[in-house]
Amino acid sequence: MTGSELRELLGRSPAECHRALMQEYGKYVYSIIFNKLRSCGTQEDIEECFSDVFADIFIGFEYSEEHVSNIKGYIGTVARRTAIDRYRSLSAERSHAVYADEEDMAELVSDFSVDERVDSSELRRLLLQKIKELGEPDSTILIQKFYYNRKSSEIAKTVSMTASSVRSRCTRAMNRLRGKLAEAGITK
Repeated sequence: MTGSELRELLGRSPAECHRALMQEYGKYVYSIIFNKLRSCGTQEDIEECFSDVFADIFIGFEYSEEHVSNIKGYIGTVARRTAIDRYRSLSAERSHAVYADEEDMAELVSDFSVDERVDSSELRRLLLQKIKELGEPDSTILIQKFYYNRKSSEIAKTVSMTASSVRSRCTRAMNRLRGKLAEAGITK
């Protein structure tokens, strides 16, 4: 649906125009937002951002003629900018600094071990490599499940499977991953 068709529909029925706009571009907007917020936001954050994007689009489309010629570009721009703003806001909430007095800092420093940090980093790198070797969709399922704490129903939408299929693939993928890690000399 073109911008001029939407503009004409807006003149006849604003509610119908908004419905058509949401139906035509809803998945496009959701994918932009999901890709930007999946690492730091919850499902509620994504849905709230989605609502904010369409509110901005409806207002901008209703009161401005300049967006009619390139409606998809306008919608993509609004979605990206809103998602980036939300990403910054969510990231800032998570990175508030907590100050400790010098006595607490001395305890923290004494517990820090460079060797353990390097070993942990190397183990993480190896684990991600072995997960990627599992191939798709198993690697995506494991990463979404254990790195992003996604539920099987959420992952199912991403990989176009049912939630029960995701659970069974996850179980089988974990068994294969254990085997690959054992081959590399890593056990529990």
